[in-house]
Amino acid sequence: MSNISELYFFVTLSRNQSLAAAARDLDITPSAVTKRLALMEKRLGVRLVNRTTRKISLTTEGEIYLSRAVLILSDIDEMELLVSNRKETPGGLLRVNAPLGFGRRYLSPVVSEFIKLYPEVEVQLTLTDAPVNLPDKSIDVVIRFGDIPDSRLVARKVADNRRLLCAAPSYLAQHGRPNSAAELSGHNCIVLRQNNQSSSLWRLTRGDRTESIKVHTRLSTNDGEVALKWALDGHGILMRAEWDLAKYVRSGRLELLLEDYSTPPADIYAVYLEKANLSAKVAVFVDYLRESFLIENAGKIKRALW
Repeated sequence: MSNISELYFFVTLSRNQSLAAAARDLDITPSAVTKRLALMEKRLGVRLVNRTTRKISLTTEGEIYLSRAVLILSDIDEMELLVSNRKETPGGLLRVNAPLGFGRRYLSPVVSEFIKLYPEVEVQLTLTDAPVNLPDKSIDVVIRFGDIPDSRLVARKVADNRRLLCAAPSYLAQHGRPNSAAELSGHNCIVLRQNNQSSSLWRLTRGDRTESIKVHTRLSTNDGEVALKWALDGHGILMRAEWDLAKYVRSGRLELLLEDYSTPPADIYAVYLEKANLSAKVAVFVDYLRESFLIENAGKIKRALW
């Protein structure tokens, strides 16, 4: 705890930019501030602050110490907020956004179970083709796939998920099976457009080698259900998330291709705004989602899909 106290002390000192102002803020004497700073620097073996008669400035080591101190104290505040929020009874309006297909097939049953357990919570589920970007005043939690690039957001993994390559038996009977990533360029591929951009450059990895293949397409769409229907009709090879393909592969209507290759990640995340805004209803809902797909027991998501 003495180390945590030092972190608070140094952040306060840095914010005030003078020993006298820091002393007033901490309600101690300027000499006590000077002594405490000297003890810190002696213990660490480096100079943290450049002193002048009126102001202080941080050394390079002081800047490093300050940046880490702010992060650590933020994590401590988040931990205490999270624990205290969990004492509350979840209640009020919870606004959730998710992709259409996944929301219909997998998320809506979870929401149905959730509101039975937490009758004080009202869930407003919005399903959309295009992903919603936070911050958005109308949404509390967004279900997203793949990497979450915005560091301002909190993203908790709900389930593992892969993108798989597949085609209908009728297509493979007519055009043959690709045996390597490079052979995809000679096939008809069905491309799913996202954010008004065509994803016709497919990246596949085997071992330590990643190949970028420009695929040929006669059919593209921004609707995953339409793309899936075209693949079932035998029009070409489709790259799609396993949750969307599982039942068709299981029934034999689609066959997996190039299974020794991996594709860009498509793991499922619950995404919400800054850590300090984590309310009881959000915390409990995200926990319930993770338990429903048993992120800590990877077997259940496989059983749910396959």
